[in-house]
Amino acid sequence: MSIISKDISKAVALLNQEKLVAIPTETVYGLAGNIFSEKAIDSIFKTKQRPLFNPLIVHIPSIDYLETIVARIPEKAKLLAEAFWPGPITLVLKKKEVIPDVITAGKDTVAVRIPNHPTTLELLKQLDFPLAAPSANPFNRISPTSAEHVESYFKNDIKMVLDGGTCTSGIESTIIGFENDEPIIYRLGSTSIEDIENIVGSVEIKNKKNSVPNAPGMLARHYAPNTKTILVTDISDAIKQFQGKNIGILAFENEIKNKAIKFQIVLSKTGNVSEAATNLYSALHQLDEQDLDIIIAERLPNHDIGKSINDRLQRATK
Repeated sequence: MSIISKDISKAVALLNQEKLVAIPTETVYGLAGNIFSEKAIDSIFKTKQRPLFNPLIVHIPSIDYLETIVARIPEKAKLLAEAFWPGPITLVLKKKEVIPDVITAGKDTVAVRIPNHPTTLELLKQLDFPLAAPSANPFNRISPTSAEHVESYFKNDIKMVLDGGTCTSGIESTIIGFENDEPIIYRLGSTSIEDIENIVGSVEIKNKKNSVPNAPGMLARHYAPNTKTILVTDISDAIKQFQGKNIGILAFENEIKNKAIKFQIVLSKTGNVSEAATNLYSALHQLDEQDLDIIIAERLPNHDIGKSINDRLQRATK
């Protein structure tokens, strides 16, 4: 029996009972629970097999709610919130004591965003608490962009996936922290650096940290298929290195003609990086199901969201 449902009232009831519900956002599906429930938060970490040192993102219904959970909001954080919320940008801000330390991995900051998805915004408005919601996949695996992806991961572990269709942005939110009140990008994501810099000026990037990450998504290996994956600039040259293997190709815009290829997906036949982002995780899921020996992924143009896609593909390699 499927755990996928469009019934928001059922999701509200389960969350009020300290259960987990997978929820849709514009980026990826999240594995959501009440941030004030120790039972729910413990379930998130255990269900995902996520290490406790990796903080969670808190999802809130409105900018007005922000002051109930954070201690101060730098001026440039206000500008970013006004420009991009609801939307795929997460702000890491000094937390109030009401936020449990397990959410923040013991740090004095909390990652917060307002998701731009009508179903989840309606859900948040019907709850008396925010939701912690990391991506609804086992730790290090490919993020889910459909309800079916989540069900395939967790059908025996959670009661419900709230169906909101296919995620439109396709990769996670951009995460921005503040050091001396200046914005620092901790994770590249669906909001491009160029768009951010149009609002607050130049920003520094510090997006890799393995031991004690400042924010989710900073680990060197993440978002990964089970199949060995490499990221290359020249696909045809890479194919020569794997003669006799079952080869899968993840190309940006041009189909590669080569008889050695067993399975191939082109992310955007028009060369549109936003379309490529939307299709990225779905393509990786499909490739991972083809019994391949190797997935050869093509590096995208390194600008706008292309930078974020390259970041995800780099972390998928092993």
